[in-house]
Amino acid sequence: MKRIGIISDTHSYWDERYRKYLEPCDEIWHCGDFCSTEMADRLAAIRPLRAVYGNGDGAELRRMFPEVLRFKCEEVEVLMKHIGGYPGRYDPSIRRELTERPPQLFISGHSHILRIKYDRTLRLLHINPGAAGMQGWQKERTIVRLTIDGAQMKDCEVVTLGEL
Repeated sequence: MKRIGIISDTHSYWDERYRKYLEPCDEIWHCGDFCSTEMADRLAAIRPLRAVYGNGDGAELRRMFPEVLRFKCEEVEVLMKHIGGYPGRYDPSIRRELTERPPQLFISGHSHILRIKYDRTLRLLHINPGAAGMQGWQKERTIVRLTIDGAQMKDCEVVTLGEL
């Protein structure tokens, strides 16, 4: 069983509450737009970090992290990409991979809008944790925590960090 902290779009903004909410997790997954290597290093100092780069990340972060990451956590196949879209409206850059080989869990960021939705067509759970940073148009800053136990995803929790 693994407890996962999912965060995105920090845009170089460090909030000490990241530590409070992510430290109880086994891993941290960042969906891109760190916008500084210091942000990635600080998160990695809390717990093991898996991440993809975002459109706002420069060359150094693009060397550190891939654009698309596919891996297994417990028995759940996970796919991460910063710009991913939503069920029924996936971004063209990932649509083919999603439809030809759907994971059980697809995580993306970019929109700054929190959304957790089951895609009945592809039979996958899509999570966009919203944005945790101070830049953007979101009304609230959010993080998502999720437990993966074997092939089961459960205890999905939205952590609200406050208004922008």
